[in-house]
Amino acid sequence: MSEYSIPLFELNFGDEEAEAVSATIRSGWISMGPRVAEFEARFAAELKIKHAVAVNSCTAALHLAISMLVGEGEEVILPSMTFVATVNAVRYAGAKPVFADIIGLGDLSIDPVDVRKKITPRTKAILPMHYAGFACDMGALRGIAKEYDLFVLEDAAHAPGSFYGEERCGTIGDIGCFSFFSNKNISCAEGGMLVTDNDANAARARLMRSHGMTSVSYERASGHATSYDVVELGYNYRLDDIRAALALTQLKKLATDLEKRRDLRKQYENNLRGIEGITTPYSDWAHRSSNYILPIVLQTGGVARRDAIRVSLADRGIQTSIHYPAVHRFSIYKDDAVELPVTEHVADNEITLPLFGSMSNRQVRQVTDALAQAVRDNPAK
Repeated sequence: MSEYSIPLFELNFGDEEAEAVSATIRSGWISMGPRVAEFEARFAAELKIKHAVAVNSCTAALHLAISMLVGEGEEVILPSMTFVATVNAVRYAGAKPVFADIIGLGDLSIDPVDVRKKITPRTKAILPMHYAGFACDMGALRGIAKEYDLFVLEDAAHAPGSFYGEERCGTIGDIGCFSFFSNKNISCAEGGMLVTDNDANAARARLMRSHGMTSVSYERASGHATSYDVVELGYNYRLDDIRAALALTQLKKLATDLEKRRDLRKQYENNLRGIEGITTPYSDWAHRSSNYILPIVLQTGGVARRDAIRVSLADRGIQTSIHYPAVHRFSIYKDDAVELPVTEHVADNEITLPLFGSMSNRQVRQVTDALAQAVRDNPAK
C-alpha cells in the first residue's frame, strides 16, 4: 500500500486479472504456450501489424532488435533522456550508443536536427523513444534514415495506443518494442513485445528468444514436435502464460484507460496554465497519446529547487518521480565531450506528477493546487 494519499500510479487490476491467472494455473500449462500465442495475435491485430513476438521485457525486445540489425562496433543514435535500458540494450549487442539532444522543454523527444549532426560512416540505426507516449517526429526521422540507409528501431515502451498521425507508434520503423512493466498502460509485472512487418525478423526473433531452439516446450508437450536443433546463439527471453493471461486482460482495458487518461490530462493542462515558471511538455498535442506519465519542467532553478518542490508535494501526501536522470551522466556512460544542453536542463528540472486511470478530477486539482503553492514557496534564486 502507498504511504501517499495520491500515489504516482495505481495498478488497473481487478477480479478479471485474478481469474485469468487462476484459469491459467488450472489449465496445467503456465510457461510459454497458448496464452502467449493468443496475446501475440491480439496485440498484432490491435496494432494492425503482421508479427508480434512476446518476450520477458522491453529490454529483451530492444536487445533482440538491435542484435538482428546492428553489427558489433556500429553506432546507434538515441536520446539520453530515456530509461537506461534503452542504452544498455545497444551495449548488449556490442554496438555503440551515440547520444542526441531533445527538441526543447515543450517536446522531450529526440531532436532530428541533432540526429543528423551525429551521423558518421559507422551509424547503422536511429532509436527514438516515444517519451510519455507522445510520438517522436517520425516523418523527419524516417527521412533521415532513408537518406543515409539506416534502420529505425522504435522504443515504444511508453506508447501502446499512441499514434503519429494515423500510424501507430511502434509500427512506423523497422521494429518496435513495447513494455508491460508494472506501471505501464498494459501491465503483467514484467513483459515486452517486439513487433514488425518483416517475416524474417519475426522468425529470427522467435528463434533467439528461446535459446535458438527450433521448437519450444509447448510444441513438444502437445505432440507437434518430438525433438529440436539449436541453430543460433539465443537467450532465455520467453514470456510465460501466466503473464500473458494478465496482459490479455489488460489489453481489453486499454481503450478505456486511454480515454480516462486523455480527460485527466486535459484537466491537468488547464490547471497548470495558471502556474508561473513551468512548462507542460506536449500541451495541446495533435496526435493520440497513451499519456503514460504527466511530466512538467521548471523553467529555472535546477536540482535543488526541483527537489525542494518534490519534498513539499510529498509532505502534502503527493508522490512524484523523475523521468529521467540523463543516461550520459551515469558513470558507465559518462563522457564529458557529450553536449546535450536541453537534455541536461530537463534532467535537472523535470517532475513527474501522478496520473492513472482511476484518478479523480478532485485529485488532479489537489495536485495542481499543491504544486502551485510549492512553486511559490520555493522561488528560483
